[in-house]
Amino acid sequence: MTSSTELSAPARSRAKRFPDFFIVGHPKCGTTALYEILRRHPQIYMPVKEPSFFGPELPGMPQGPDAEQERLENYLGLFDAAAPEQRIGEASPSYLKSHTAASRIAELQPDARIIAILREPASFVRSLHLEFVQSHMEPEKDLRKALALEGARRQGRQLPAGFLPQTFLYTERIHYVEQLQRYHAAFSPSQVLVLIYDDFRSDNESTVRRVLRFLEVDDRSSIETVEANPTVRLRSRRINDLVRGVSMGTGPASRAAKSIVKALLPRSARRKAIRATRQRLLYADPQAPDEALMLELRRRFKGEVAALSEYLERDLMSQWGYDELG
Repeated sequence: MTSSTELSAPARSRAKRFPDFFIVGHPKCGTTALYEILRRHPQIYMPVKEPSFFGPELPGMPQGPDAEQERLENYLGLFDAAAPEQRIGEASPSYLKSHTAASRIAELQPDARIIAILREPASFVRSLHLEFVQSHMEPEKDLRKALALEGARRQGRQLPAGFLPQTFLYTERIHYVEQLQRYHAAFSPSQVLVLIYDDFRSDNESTVRRVLRFLEVDDRSSIETVEANPTVRLRSRRINDLVRGVSMGTGPASRAAKSIVKALLPRSARRKAIRATRQRLLYADPQAPDEALMLELRRRFKGEVAALSEYLERDLMSQWGYDELG
């Protein structure tokens, strides 16, 4: 298979620009909020979230030099509208867990800046599971039961249709040091910025200004904080399916309902009404976590947190309360 370096030559000959920086993940750690804030900056161009070009190959993806070249051209085409003075960026949370993304990015853009965001492992696993339930990816609403399925899912069993096993191996995402090492092996330390989710949540503005300085753009303008992709609980899958069907117009009754709504409301008002309905009927604040399970997870991940503290030269053991586990 033709290498990424070889594929870059035709694109460069047509003056295509590669992203200058990448938000590589993890999900549920503030990546969406950071993307939303950065893309509003006049010196930054981020046209779309999660193109995931540098992530692992998907099953059924066309193979061969021609297919790879077409994917590359389509990917670079996302950034055609960037002004010459703007920094180009993208955010794909799958890149941090990918075993190949760091080296592939370095091949095509060795000067790239990398931004990773890490979260206390137990809360990360819980939040990711809630997100997958909300988005209809995960049929098992109970986290303990979902974690118990990891062994079977690793073997390709008891998986939701159309998904790869690694999608639902929640605990296998907690290899923070190994993941960071892949990026530090491909880029110099000055090119990699590691953020902690707690800092981003507690002092959003200060963290964003730190990112802007890292990207070497103006950090003096006002910063609009964003609450993006909050963790919620799905009240009822049946009601969610009903609202979704009406919004998409699937089924005779849903199509009739949608026709009536369309006749009465303009598009912008329809969208607001659907959003309000979803928030009111479908979602609620997450239930209190299963403290016994969270304690089990924290004990399981204590070694990883200790290693990360040493790797980053920062006392995350105390910050995340792992020093109290005994």
